[in-house]
Amino acid sequence: MKEQALTITESSGNVFADLGFGTVEAEVMKMRTEVMIRTAQRLKEQGWTQAESARRLGITQPRVSRLMKGKVEDFSLDMLLTLAARAGLRAQLRLSS
Repeated sequence: MKEQALTITESSGNVFADLGFGTVEAEVMKMRTEVMIRTAQRLKEQGWTQAESARRLGITQPRVSRLMKGKVEDFSLDMLLTLAARAGLRAQLRLSS
């Protein structure tokens, strides 16, 4: 087997920017992903089934399934923040220049 040179590139801290998304889109995607992960963790911590989560969040069970599977493309940031609040999480927004 032929050896190949391994190149390691340091991350910018935003995987979406590293993948080539524009600065604004990468930041929004990062926020959506972070809210989705924390909300899914919260549902697991509560020990709720997907059916119970759906009832408490006011969405369908298939939508909860997509949330738990990390299908971030199926949710807007606004919807994710709404679901996080319904799950008992408090969001804080901090802007910087």
